[in-house]
Amino acid sequence: MNEFFFTRLQYESGDWNVDQRMPSNLLNSLIEYTNIPVDTQENVVALASKELFNCPFCYLSGHKLVQFTADEKENFTKYIENGGFIFVDDCNHDIDGLFAKSFERQMNEIYGENALKKIPNDHDIYYSFFEFEDGPPTTSQELNGWGDDIVHDYLKAIEIDNKIRILYSNKDYGCEWDYDFRNKRWLAEDNTKFAVNIVMYALFN
Repeated sequence: MNEFFFTRLQYESGDWNVDQRMPSNLLNSLIEYTNIPVDTQENVVALASKELFNCPFCYLSGHKLVQFTADEKENFTKYIENGGFIFVDDCNHDIDGLFAKSFERQMNEIYGENALKKIPNDHDIYYSFFEFEDGPPTTSQELNGWGDDIVHDYLKAIEIDNKIRILYSNKDYGCEWDYDFRNKRWLAEDNTKFAVNIVMYALFN
């Protein structure tokens, strides 16, 4: 198996370069808990670039507007059609925020109205490595009352052929996992375990 590498998508309209320590933390967890070979360097790829099609797993996030250019929209669509996986995380953790509204509008334009659907909390992604019997783990940002002051008890997704291709979170996992990975030893429960589930689902389901 080739080395897994984490790809952050750069898009023109918004602040794509957020939660800068999160990728190294996620990659450290893959090394710590799994046997898959891992490239420890974050890979940044422009959404409009052909390099996108070499990436097995992509991450897209931000706080601001998501308005794809024509080239970005074309690449996004082709990448998903070719079996790619994109994890999209709203840094605002706010269903009425600019990122959420604009990203969901983009998905509606590409895939049709209400294309993003809530996935059940017994979905395979919650059992792909660790078990999360209650569905998506809560983030400290939600519990602290930031964003829309709601604890989101679901994730949304666009599935193709019964597999998630676009996983969408309003929970702000990026901020939750944005710390030096060496600090995990102080946590009562490692909150990056769900990141492992997402990657393992994307690669092996």
